[in-house]
Amino acid sequence: MFDVEGFILTGGASSRMGQDKARLLLSGQTFVVRIAQALTAIAPGRISIVSARPADAQAGLPIVADIHRGCGALGGIHAALAHARAPWAAIVSCDLPFVTGELFSCLVALRVAGVEAVAPLQNDGRQQPLCALYSRELCLAVAEELIREGELRPRALLQRVHTRWAGPAEWSALKESDFFFHNVNEREDYIKARMKDEGGRMKRNRQL
Repeated sequence: MFDVEGFILTGGASSRMGQDKARLLLSGQTFVVRIAQALTAIAPGRISIVSARPADAQAGLPIVADIHRGCGALGGIHAALAHARAPWAAIVSCDLPFVTGELFSCLVALRVAGVEAVAPLQNDGRQQPLCALYSRELCLAVAEELIREGELRPRALLQRVHTRWAGPAEWSALKESDFFFHNVNEREDYIKARMKDEGGRMKRNRQL
């Protein structure tokens, strides 16, 4: 799958968490390392961190700086697309530490002619733009347009291009799917994530 590059967005302020989410740990690994390992399934050796802060570098991954500062997650998506050289970019927020290589492979498999983005629909019907595949050329142009308009919602990008929505029926059978989109924004979210991680490790140990 040499037509995909992976990008992890770490540029958020982490104000609700009170500490840098990208460096939170599960099973001794930072969220960024976990996500990078998952992205390796579709973009081996082609994974970058998107951030305006050079200090966000970790795990030997290159840093891609925001071009439009202060534009939130859409600014990060834009920076990833502007930097990408492959036709497609897999873009993931650092606060989704339970994404897997199987999930990304599922999204890649859903690309067909005419599709310009592939994004999951969560169990509650919520669109998930921060764990999605974007066609570089067209989505970059639309992201530029949205930023000029002051429309900074990432979902607006998916709504303006031809998006292939991946419903729960297409990914819920994958291993660990119940926590794919567990967004770790606050301390309570992190506590739940640690409980989930601990439970998973105990289950794996029993199976050994």
